[in-house]
Amino acid sequence: MEILGFLADGFATALTPTNIGLALFGCFIGTIIGALPGLGPVNGVAILIPLAFSLQLPAGSALILLACVYYGCMYGGRISSIMLNIPGDEPAMMTCLDGYPMAQQGKAPEALAISGIASFVGAVTATIGLVLFAPLLVQFAIRFGPAEYFALYVMAFATIGGITGANPAKTLLAAGIGLALGTVGIDPQSAVPRYTFGSFHLYDGFHAIVAIVGLFAISEALILLEHGIGGHSGAVPVNRAFARWPDIRKSLGAMFRGSGLGFISGILPGAGASLGSFIAYTLEKRYSNSDDTFGKGDPRGVAAPEAGNNAAAGGALVPMLALGVPGSGTTAVLLALLISLNITPGPLLFQNQPDIVWGLIAALFMANVFLLILNLPLVGLFTRMLSIPMWALMPFVVMISFVGIYSISHSTFDLQVMVGFGVLGFVLRKLEISVVPVVLGLLLGGEMESMLRRALAISGGDAGILVSSWISIGLYTITGCFLLIAVVLAVRKPRRPAVQPAADADYVGD
Repeated sequence: MEILGFLADGFATALTPTNIGLALFGCFIGTIIGALPGLGPVNGVAILIPLAFSLQLPAGSALILLACVYYGCMYGGRISSIMLNIPGDEPAMMTCLDGYPMAQQGKAPEALAISGIASFVGAVTATIGLVLFAPLLVQFAIRFGPAEYFALYVMAFATIGGITGANPAKTLLAAGIGLALGTVGIDPQSAVPRYTFGSFHLYDGFHAIVAIVGLFAISEALILLEHGIGGHSGAVPVNRAFARWPDIRKSLGAMFRGSGLGFISGILPGAGASLGSFIAYTLEKRYSNSDDTFGKGDPRGVAAPEAGNNAAAGGALVPMLALGVPGSGTTAVLLALLISLNITPGPLLFQNQPDIVWGLIAALFMANVFLLILNLPLVGLFTRMLSIPMWALMPFVVMISFVGIYSISHSTFDLQVMVGFGVLGFVLRKLEISVVPVVLGLLLGGEMESMLRRALAISGGDAGILVSSWISIGLYTITGCFLLIAVVLAVRKPRRPAVQPAADADYVGD
């Protein structure tokens, strides 16, 4: 009953005219960004962060806007998968297997409708799970001390490979770069400048938002500039999405099974929506493919992965809000937003600022309804957006990035830093190194160092405190299992075929 009371308060916050308008705008823009191949939810959220700052939105409203963009991108990724056989992001790849054959058979409206309904079922399931499980995780997390939090951060870095899909060596290299960048600035204990090279601009370190916009938005513009991507997609416009009730009824089981599997994979740090989509499709095919129709245009092959990836996207918010550890690449960007707004994610967030948490959860319920309404009658608009050349779209992205970053601090130095991070992101992506570990290292490195120092100070320098509790030992055990699984998968994984350069480096799992 207490949870219902908090949720009612959250709806009172979310149902203000401003937040309703922001949720609608976020859902609409997110769907467009998700439908455009190569952008995806991480870039979508990163691109809109400067807008949130330039509008000087309250913390809760900014989080609602970007979370709705996140959900909208997950919905929109299916559109190009079905219409063009080009996934808008990595989790939507499994939708291509049956969605595109349905479109080739003239069933694009049915495929779009079933995928939209499945996305709704998966996202609502995840949001309900967020209501039920996040408070329970908070009660457990209250028992964490500095040593336990240090173990948790170690686990977070060990699971980065699951977020990025990159090989372990490149992932660790990127994480090391992020940790190194996170040490720039004033040492929190000794107040000695570190790696500032005499520049007063670097005394506060690198602003996380400046780094994120550079690494994602500016590097994306550089990639597109290099390859000259443009032209029209050739997608056949669809006026509206509709499906017959027998096809929907046939797919309901796949939707609910995919939602459950996706949510479980989402709450595991590092698993992400890609794993949720893959597991949902694989198990549904094994469970339901008695007539050998999967891969040939079976509606259940569209419903299962769409429910799975949207449920995993919502599930990734659980560890971010309850523990302060991102469960996916996109939640890492949302974590940066919270930190930039002087909000500390974790168990105390539910106690100290419940209006922000429960307002966000209530807004997510609203967003799912908005997205279902938008994605059925207005799907024709979104399919036509596929014909916009990227060379015409990216100048607006760059403009928003520069204006937004300048509005944060009114500092031209930050613009130079943003461009520098953009060049760094461009180089890393050319080397097929994901930029998400760089973001996580920059975000979590300082707090990880602080927790380690605090734990050693409590114990008088005895490192045994790091493994003195069953929570720490359990977390290190889980970390070891994750590393072992990552090594086994890396050894057994076949070499992947070449993909489009602009889209490849953006696939970060969510």
